[in-house]
Amino acid sequence: MKKLVALVAVVLAAGFVFAQSLSDPSAGEIGRDSAMQSLREISIDKFEREGSWNVHIPSDYGVITGRLFEGNPAMKDPLQGDDPAEDTQVLGVRVDFFKRGVNSFTITAGRPLPIEGTAKIISMWVCGRNQSHDMYVMIQDYFGHNFELYMGNLGFSGWKKLSAVVPSSPDGEHGIVQSSAYYGDKPGIKILGFRVDCNPMQARGSYYLYLDDLRAITDLYDLENHDEDDMSDNW
Repeated sequence: MKKLVALVAVVLAAGFVFAQSLSDPSAGEIGRDSAMQSLREISIDKFEREGSWNVHIPSDYGVITGRLFEGNPAMKDPLQGDDPAEDTQVLGVRVDFFKRGVNSFTITAGRPLPIEGTAKIISMWVCGRNQSHDMYVMIQDYFGHNFELYMGNLGFSGWKKLSAVVPSSPDGEHGIVQSSAYYGDKPGIKILGFRVDCNPMQARGSYYLYLDDLRAITDLYDLENHDEDDMSDNW
């Protein structure tokens, strides 16, 4: 009887661990199994080039404008090797709503921004105006499928770092796939831009939003440990 109880306890514990492994990942869990990982925080875009981002809102919802401004989040930690003199601007977005309602606006890159390796976390500094709108990052996976990841609510004042965890594919075929042994050897996803879903009760008047320092934490193990005498499967 004692052996049976012990066996049931082991099975339940295993089931609990298995259930945990299928649950949504959290930023705090990323990197725990780092024995075969080489995690690096890399810069994707610093919002320094005029015209590299486009803004859009349906014409019956309002008018939107985007431009660069001098500024920087005071709490931002520069990456190693960054030159502060080359990081002096932020992207500003202004929306003038025509009426309250269920609407959204997008901020898209002039060209998709690739993330090398296997992306784990996407982060960006955002300056909100204490309006309860929701922000999503729009990405494209290895097979060209589009996904949206929730970054956070914009109901805060001043600068705040928002992050989105990139969930791993359970089988390499479903979900966000970042690599495949059947279609070349360069893993990665691409950032297409951002979407803001507006709170219907607060989508009125003028709304201002500022963005800076788009980064990613990515696993570069396969790229950094590629043998020099090994050919690349990209022909």
